Amino acid sequence: MSDTPAESSEAPDFDSMTRDIAEVPAVEVIVTVAVNLMSAAAVKLGLTEEGDKYKDLDEARKLVTALAGLLDASATEISSFHAAPLRDGLKSLQLAFREASLVPDEPGQGPGEKYTGPIYG
Repeated sequence: MSDTPAESSEAPDFDSMTRDIAEVPAVEVIVTVAVNLMSAAAVKLGLTEEGDKYKDLDEARKLVTALAGLLDASATEISSFHAAPLRDGLKSLQLAFREASLVPDEPGQGPGEKYTGPIYG
């Protein structure tokens, strides 16, 4: 008997996966990516039940900046119906980052503020 697990004889069906993603509207893909960035940033800011266990402000800065860039680039494409709550979430994350920082960034220098402008709390 072998200690290695049995390999699956089935290969991924990439054609099926491609068809599935082709059926998803671009707005849905953009919003899903934005929500995933928000969730990851919240974890790295220590805003989850685990608190400081996963807190990493350097990683949070990258995620918040990526989210701001995505929203800035896609704002005209996703409509205000989708963009407004995402912008509110982004602002909340930016304010949480400012509060979590031992030495807060100057207004306009925080994560994503090159896209959103200065955030004041």
